[in-house]
Amino acid sequence: MNLDITKVSNVILYMLHKKVKHITDKKVCIMLFLMDYNHKKFCDKKIFGDEYIKTKRYPEPLTLGEIFHIISNQDDLDEEDPRLFIIQEILDFVDIEIVEKEKYTELEFLSIDEEFDDTLFDEDEMKTITKIVNDYKDVSARKIANDTFKIDLVREKENGEVII
Repeated sequence: MNLDITKVSNVILYMLHKKVKHITDKKVCIMLFLMDYNHKKFCDKKIFGDEYIKTKRYPEPLTLGEIFHIISNQDDLDEEDPRLFIIQEILDFVDIEIVEKEKYTELEFLSIDEEFDDTLFDEDEMKTITKIVNDYKDVSARKIANDTFKIDLVREKENGEVII
């Protein structure tokens, strides 16, 4: 598992600080994909370390997607399960509200007065993060997801295949 959950949690804090609208699990997943995709394209490395697979709706981070699924279903994990550590790490930075919709459940992220730590990111990573946050700050998750399907690499992959 290469996911850097501390960086993920801090980017969620950054989004909250920048007043990104509708910060849900789906929007976070899509924005993380765009950050990692753009950073890999221009700097030849990812920021967060997760793998992203193509799904019908949007590129989904493999590990983080599983973590969000566990949280939204309120699954019980064994205290030795490494995924429990990841969940606890996220909750050290942000609060997560489980919102039941008519046909699905989503997670909303809320601030708990933690401060964003920009020292976790190098200058190029911050440029990438800032660009994606500024580009999609006021955009719905559905619109951002549609934008990911304009990327050749995403379109070329079959559902279930690793994109990056």
